[in-house]
Amino acid sequence: MKRAGRSLRSGGTTGDFTGGAQNVPAAHEIQNPSAPMSHATNGETPQKSWRTVLRHELTEYLFNFAFLSFFLIAFSWYRRLLLDSYHISNAVYWAPVISSAILAKVLMIGEALRMGRGLRTWPLIIPTIYRTVVFSVLVVVFSVLEHMAGAWIHGKKAADGLAELTSTGWQGLLAWYVLVIIAFLPFFALKEIETVFGTEKVRGLFFRRQGKEAN
Repeated sequence: MKRAGRSLRSGGTTGDFTGGAQNVPAAHEIQNPSAPMSHATNGETPQKSWRTVLRHELTEYLFNFAFLSFFLIAFSWYRRLLLDSYHISNAVYWAPVISSAILAKVLMIGEALRMGRGLRTWPLIIPTIYRTVVFSVLVVVFSVLEHMAGAWIHGKKAADGLAELTSTGWQGLLAWYVLVIIAFLPFFALKEIETVFGTEKVRGLFFRRQGKEAN
């Protein structure tokens, strides 16, 4: 009996039910190993986190801008050379660059609204086509609103802004819309592939030198 009492007071095997239980953490205090580390644990300050987000958003915007500029500038030069063959001057050089900047902005807004994220479990062709069509319509809406706002800023009517938008005729407007669809289709196909395999891995295959395979 004395030995049993000593073991209870010394926190032995049977003493784990009394004094030893005080050192056992509660269930909510146990950190999940698979949970992401907080800024307090990994040493990242809020200022650094904002810089990381800003750097990521700026990188994505520049990537979208560069991708779309390739298609729009190519189409602009094709139209310019075609008009030159008929001795028609076309001095609008910065139009495709401005259009690419606007389209890249629309893409960032659509990504922030998480458009098309509910189709992640479908084959990649489905969300690719869906996002191409939806974002193309979104571009048309933003173009109409932008021309109307520009007309109001310059003291004109909204109809004047729409007239400026359709100044090249409905054929030219339709050709521009088809060009946007053609540019968006490979763009969103690449975005969906990045979603599956990871952005860094996919872009690394295009822009980074690959190491030699081990023999």
